[in-house]
Amino acid sequence: MTDRPSQGLLLRLAGPLQSWGTHSKYTRRDTARFPTRSGIVGMLAAGLGRARQAPVDDLTKLSMTVRVDRPGVVLSDFHTVGGGLPADETVITVDGKHRSEGKGTLTSKRQYLADAAFTLALTSDDEALLYECAAALRDPYWPLYLGRRSCPPEGPILLGHGEDPLRHLVHLPLAAKRPRSSRQPIEFYGDRPLGALPVNSDAPDKGDGDHHSGEITDEPMSFAPLARQYRPRPLYRRAVHLPDAAYKGFGTVYLKTLQNYIDTHFTTTERNTR
Repeated sequence: MTDRPSQGLLLRLAGPLQSWGTHSKYTRRDTARFPTRSGIVGMLAAGLGRARQAPVDDLTKLSMTVRVDRPGVVLSDFHTVGGGLPADETVITVDGKHRSEGKGTLTSKRQYLADAAFTLALTSDDEALLYECAAALRDPYWPLYLGRRSCPPEGPILLGHGEDPLRHLVHLPLAAKRPRSSRQPIEFYGDRPLGALPVNSDAPDKGDGDHHSGEITDEPMSFAPLARQYRPRPLYRRAVHLPDAAYKGFGTVYLKTLQNYIDTHFTTTERNTR
């Protein structure tokens, strides 16, 4: 990738809990350590008011680059469903019948990211699509959540809509405290090579970001309840050292710095898309 995308949306994904499943099935629900393409495309589809059976081919053309402000910690939760209910109220089986006595309780293991924060750039050459998505994030048709319905965002998701989004992705204030060691890098994940990230650092990167580090099966083909389909795509990773001044901590100090950045770098029209 030699040319940086000229237009894009900047998003902030933060909340007490997030969960971005990649191998979830039935009673086992995992989470990736960063937002997945399927999770973000699903969030956009919800904001646009699309039914689960509706196509998402246009949304999957958006390119996604994630900056990990705070990785958070993986929290494992154990659920039980259906226990202690009368026989005619237990969990329904696939053939439409109620579970028999003694088999009515289902157990489920679920993972979440606790106290994680991400900044994300969605880029495309389709400006009309970007404006449509910006409007949907500002005024969503259905509620937005961070991977699962039980994970609401802690504030507005859309930061702005502007030019040179990868530059903003690098320079937007970090929602994290300054690390004790200046050698601690910030990780970026993308669906395209990351060599074009406009990073100025004297410290060497961990990898050039132009060679994918593996595959992840999070490219949605269909969200239809009985016909969900995903395909693998290459995952690019780059870990870079950002200056200490980029770290703005938590709470009002960070939020004020973030708002100042938005007011300075985005036009009135772009700010109004929040």
